[in-house]
Amino acid sequence: MRITVKTGIISALCWIGIKMGIYYTGLFERTIIPAVLLNILGLLACISIGLYLQKRRDTEETNTMIDLKNAMSAGVPYVLMVSIFIYFFYAKINPEYYQHQIAENEIAIEKMVNDPIALEKFKSQQADAEVMTKEQIEKKLKQSNKQGASAGFTATLSTLALLILATLYSLLVTIIYRKIVFRS
Repeated sequence: MRITVKTGIISALCWIGIKMGIYYTGLFERTIIPAVLLNILGLLACISIGLYLQKRRDTEETNTMIDLKNAMSAGVPYVLMVSIFIYFFYAKINPEYYQHQIAENEIAIEKMVNDPIALEKFKSQQADAEVMTKEQIEKKLKQSNKQGASAGFTATLSTLALLILATLYSLLVTIIYRKIVFRS
């Protein structure tokens, strides 16, 4: 197995371990921000370390496209493993997180709908809400709240975002390594 792929797998396993440690210790129970930031850092570290180790192993000169491919080959396994874990984490291990989020959002929706000023502001911002009744608006918002707060939606969004970020990180790390670290 290539060193870049191993780096991606090891980095993903490290992030999964940290995420499970955060969950079992009860740290940051109702927020995902620290785990997300660690995920972003883990992806950058995975790509940087993987490409560095690959370039140190290479015996012949490589071009930018090969370096970019090597960087991506570290990032993609990380993205896939983390995204699959995110789905199973929120679907099987911690489904209460979304139940709590849905309940919080429904309270905020009810509060907004029962406040005439906030309701008028919402109607002015949403063109289709101008002709809807208060009950229709509340029903529509609660329905979209439940659709967006699911493990599948989060995993899909995570995969997309991490793949874009992996591509950007691969480009940046490749350029930095070629121009600064491994100058020819």
